[in-house]
Amino acid sequence: QVQLVESGGGLVQPGGSLRLSCTASGSIFRINSMAWYRQIPGKQRELVAVVISGGTTNYADSVSGRFTIARDNAKNTWYLQMNSLKPEDTAVYYCNAVIRPIGAIVSSNYWGQGTQVTVSS
Repeated sequence: QVQLVESGGGLVQPGGSLRLSCTASGSIFRINSMAWYRQIPGKQRELVAVVISGGTTNYADSVSGRFTIARDNAKNTWYLQMNSLKPEDTAVYYCNAVIRPIGAIVSSNYWGQGTQVTVSS
């Protein structure tokens, strides 16, 4: 069984910074990609940032230049450093990974439990 556990959300003032962390554990053969999504109530979940196994990263236009995704492959952990936060960044943030478990033929999509990020003065 594979699990993702995330941490690091909270309340921050506009212009502030937060770092989210996500760790994958369990019977992992390979992690193909690591990502962060966010969701505002009543809206669809949107991709914030992704890093694939080769190291290529991609960001939503709304966070490009402010957010950075980074990974520590040895720890099966990835991070989202969020700088210059704006009120419109307020959302529940979910980590996501495409993982091939040990013994599996195909990879599957896994999600963290979500963490609230609130940007407000």
